[in-house]
Amino acid sequence: MTGREEAIEAATNRLLVAGAKGEPCAPVRDVLGTLDIDSAYQVQQRLNRLRLAEGAVVSGRKIGLTSPAVQRQLGVDQPDFGVLFADMDVSGDAEVPTSRLLQPKAEAEIAFVLAADLDGDDIQPADVRAAVAYATPALEIVDSRVAHWDIRITDTVADNASSGLYVLGEARLPLTAFEPREAAMRMYVDDTLVSEGDGAACLGDPLNALLWLARTARAYGDPLRAGQVVLSGALGPMVAVTAGVTVRAEISGLGTVTATFSEKDPS
Repeated sequence: MTGREEAIEAATNRLLVAGAKGEPCAPVRDVLGTLDIDSAYQVQQRLNRLRLAEGAVVSGRKIGLTSPAVQRQLGVDQPDFGVLFADMDVSGDAEVPTSRLLQPKAEAEIAFVLAADLDGDDIQPADVRAAVAYATPALEIVDSRVAHWDIRITDTVADNASSGLYVLGEARLPLTAFEPREAAMRMYVDDTLVSEGDGAACLGDPLNALLWLARTARAYGDPLRAGQVVLSGALGPMVAVTAGVTVRAEISGLGTVTATFSEKDPS
């Protein structure tokens, strides 16, 4: 086993144990370094293959670190992506199950649901726009297996882009009726405004983020497919959330999405 393979195995095991025990771990950049993003994605893929082997079903992808504000918060300068599984979708639940989370934060986003595969050799902006069935408001509840959110790009990539859970709103608008770049966002926690932003904060346009993901996912051999949900990235700063609070995001032209976080089980 090479040094790189040993590093990938060590990072995989560390994050696997953290998730299983529900106890955040030390960053994995001590073994992966801060520049080897390909190795970090190999860790992510190994962890996700284990989930698939246990019966998990892929529901889509999430794009992270698209907002300059979030990049500044986490000290990184490029997007990343992770895999969404069906059991991460808590849109139909009365409450977000706080007990499933370690150190959650909320982000307001535009989600796209795809009507067509994005697996061509030369994916262009027009291809991406044509592949979107509809847009819907979303709250991504990001989470980290790394203690204190002490992450750099390799830490979050390895940790499935710090994925947690997600909530989709009820509105479903085709792109003929909604322009993502022009949307303004306000997010509230218990009616207190905590985050603001707009579509332009997401790589200049959430559709730019989707284009980046489509090309990147194909390059990694796992292209986007019809029916998948894509969380396109935060429109403003993410905010820590606690048990019992209600988060509401308003996205102009698209509607509102709300999530109430359950009180933790006292046991």
